[in-house]
Amino acid sequence: MTIKAYLKRLQSLFPDAWLEMLQYMHSNLIFWWILRSGSKPMTFNHKSVMVFSPHQDDETFGCGGMIALKRAHGIPVAVTFLTDGGAGGSLTDSTTSLVQIRKQEATQALEILGVDLSHIHFLDKPDGALPDLDDEERQKTVVQIADLLKVYQPGEVYIPHRKDCHRDHEATYELVQEAIAQAGIEVELLQYPIWLFWRAPLFIMLKLQDLAAAYHFAIAPVQEQKQLAIASYRSQLTGLPRGFTNRFRSANEIFFKVNL
Repeated sequence: MTIKAYLKRLQSLFPDAWLEMLQYMHSNLIFWWILRSGSKPMTFNHKSVMVFSPHQDDETFGCGGMIALKRAHGIPVAVTFLTDGGAGGSLTDSTTSLVQIRKQEATQALEILGVDLSHIHFLDKPDGALPDLDDEERQKTVVQIADLLKVYQPGEVYIPHRKDCHRDHEATYELVQEAIAQAGIEVELLQYPIWLFWRAPLFIMLKLQDLAAAYHFAIAPVQEQKQLAIASYRSQLTGLPRGFTNRFRSANEIFFKVNL
C-alpha cells in the first residue's frame, strides 16, 4: 500500500478529529522511539551550514535549534528557500501578498535564530510544483543551488528527508543531491523530517536502513529561541494541526545522515 492510499484509507475510517489524534499519537511514538532507542547522539561541531528548505517554515521546524546553536557560536549559516510559498497558509490574501507575507515571516524567524539577512536566499519556484519543473527550469534550479554551494562551501548541508511524504520536500532532496554532485564539493549531508513521522507508518516508509542513520541533536539551550522563531510563521500556524506542531517543541531534533 502506498502512503497516499494509506492516508485515504485512514480518512475513510476515522472522523477528522480522531484521525488527527491518531496521527499525533503515531508521530509521538515514532519520535520518542527514535530518540530513546533508534538513534545515536550527534555532537556539536563548528562546521559551516547550508539549509535548503522547500517552504518558509520547514527550516525552523526541522533545524531551528541547530541553526540557533551554530549562530550562537559565530558559525556561518545560510538558508535557501526553493518555493515561493504561495500555495500554503490559511489566509484569504492573494497569492502575491501571501508570498510577500511568507518571505517577511521567514526573514523574521531567521533573524531570531541569528542568521544574517545576506545569507537568506529565495529561489521563488512555484509552491507545490517542484517535481513538475520542465527540464530547462529544473536544470536552471540545479545550477542555482550548485552556485550557492560553491559560494558558501558549507561543511554540512541540511535537506528534507527523501521520504518526507510531501512532493516538494522530496523534490528538494533530489535537486540538492544533484547540485552537490554538479558543484563537485565534499559535504556532510543530513536529512530533517517534517511530515515523515506524522504521515508515514513505521517500517512502511522508514526502513531499518533508514533508522540506522538516525541521530538526535540536543537543542535545550536554544529551545525557547526556536519556539519564538516558529511563532513568527503566523500565516502557517493556524492551518497546521496542533499535534503536528507540538512535536517541534522537543529539546531534541532528529536528523538522518546520508552517505555520499
